[in-house]
Amino acid sequence: MLSKILPNPPGGLLLIDKPVDFSSHDIIAITRRVLKTKKIGHSGTLDPMATGLLILLVGREATRQQAQFLKMDKTYQATLKLGQQTASWDAYSEVVDEQPVPPLTLEKVQAAAQQLTGRILQPIPFYSAKRVNGERMYEMARQGKPIEQKYNEVNVSWEKINLTGNDTISFTLHGSCGTYVRSMAFLLAKQLGTVGHLVQLRRTHIGPYTVENAFNGAQLKSCSTEELYRYLQTI
Repeated sequence: MLSKILPNPPGGLLLIDKPVDFSSHDIIAITRRVLKTKKIGHSGTLDPMATGLLILLVGREATRQQAQFLKMDKTYQATLKLGQQTASWDAYSEVVDEQPVPPLTLEKVQAAAQQLTGRILQPIPFYSAKRVNGERMYEMARQGKPIEQKYNEVNVSWEKINLTGNDTISFTLHGSCGTYVRSMAFLLAKQLGTVGHLVQLRRTHIGPYTVENAFNGAQLKSCSTEELYRYLQTI
């Protein structure tokens, strides 16, 4: 239970650069303690492996606008490792499939990405927070329950694609609300005739907001209430 909660705390946006191995809910919980307020929402979570921009909505007026922030397009930088597929499609679970990686050229990778540009029906990872009959998919996956593959339609574009090794691809991805970069990496590997998983993911933009202006989330625990409130932005 929070102590000494401020009666009328300031409200607005707080841009946080989430460090690796923290869940988005970890960051929200720490921020609630530092700011001494319960009323904090977000503009879309990040997986524990991911780093980068997390927008926290502080105060009643800000949280009322959560829906419009959730709908904003997002931009990510990512690295795809080919040849091995994991259960979660990222580096935080066990390998479930291995396939050889065909000889690749940058032109071939770019052509494959072009086939996955625009409106795409993407598979939703089994290890995701999507609910099925009221239960989180990742909870069902961890319990070994059978899960029907779910899909959603998103709009994506690729930039700065680089073949950084015989089995490694780096890229920037712009995606509409609901885009799973893990899913797009899974589809890119499939388009190239193999399997793969993400080994690095960083969110750099949410709508007009950029991680360059964010507070370093690794310093949250040692930050004072007054210092963190100085980073609060009006909407």
